[in-house]
Amino acid sequence: MQFRLGELFSGPGGIGFAATAANAISNKGEEFTIKHVWATDYDKDTCDTYSNNIVGKKSKSVICCDIRNLDFNKLGGISSIDGLAFGFPCNDFSMVGEQKGINGTFGPLYSYGVKILQKFQPMWFLAENVGGLRNSNEGNAFKTILKELEECGYKITPHLYKFEKYGVPQARHRIIIIGIRNDIKKEFKVPSPKPYSNIDISAKTAIEVPPILSDAHNNEHTKHAPQVVERLKYIKAGENAFNAKLPKDLELNVKGAKISQIYKRLHPEKPSYTVTGSGGGGTHVYHWKENRALTNRERARLQSFPDNFIFYGSKESVRKQIGMAVPPKGVKVIFDAVLNTFAGIEYEAIEKNINLEY
Repeated sequence: MQFRLGELFSGPGGIGFAATAANAISNKGEEFTIKHVWATDYDKDTCDTYSNNIVGKKSKSVICCDIRNLDFNKLGGISSIDGLAFGFPCNDFSMVGEQKGINGTFGPLYSYGVKILQKFQPMWFLAENVGGLRNSNEGNAFKTILKELEECGYKITPHLYKFEKYGVPQARHRIIIIGIRNDIKKEFKVPSPKPYSNIDISAKTAIEVPPILSDAHNNEHTKHAPQVVERLKYIKAGENAFNAKLPKDLELNVKGAKISQIYKRLHPEKPSYTVTGSGGGGTHVYHWKENRALTNRERARLQSFPDNFIFYGSKESVRKQIGMAVPPKGVKVIFDAVLNTFAGIEYEAIEKNINLEY
């Protein structure tokens, strides 16, 4: 069986790439896979990246449009998709920033996922957001979102996944909600991270094994100011600009909260800290030994994208795309579990760590 997938807020294709790579085979030999049908995002560079890597060419199936102006009728009618994925924008739910939550500019956008579920009634869905979603608006935003998703007619399984436990070389924690339509007698279970416990997820291995080719795409180095290079000389692996011993003239003049990721070097033997898609100086993720920020290709490796996955747009646009993406290696584990669920294949599972309390 091949599930036809629609995607909202598709980003550069972390979820889409994982979906099309996932598969399961039933005991009767039937193969279960996922096929891209349509995807939509508002950013042109992001859409170009998705089109060229997931579809293989520029395609009308990738719709570059603000979701608030999108005509849903152009996406087809009921039964035109079997699955829906939407990593709705996390800006207002992130632990970094003002945390405006459901009342912010981006917070209400989850409702478009709800509208698509109501209109298309796919067999299953995958929704993704940051861990901070649970705390937004004193926890009320998350309760509202879960309740509305459930009321669309789905049995839902929310779980906070720590992707470094699933083979991703980065401490990236995301809430993934899997929903299966009520009339389908299948029960999704959270896949266990145990099968991935022996994988080397150190930053050094991720970036250096195998070596990145000199002509690799998205591998341009950043031109640092002399003062930045000098500051990095005093910061050891695993340290940042605030816990390293810096000369007075190289200290940062920052009042209030001191963000631990500012000019933070990776520790070569540990997974990376969370790769972000925005921020000024000091937020680009820094090499453990060389006095520089990582290239976008190196950042993409920490996000588990293969080197032949090419990002389109300016260097800063690519940085944003990589930082906002969902690690394909981590989300593929979840898609595999969805397919195994429908194929009737037992797999090692754990209890979900988020309870449904409204």
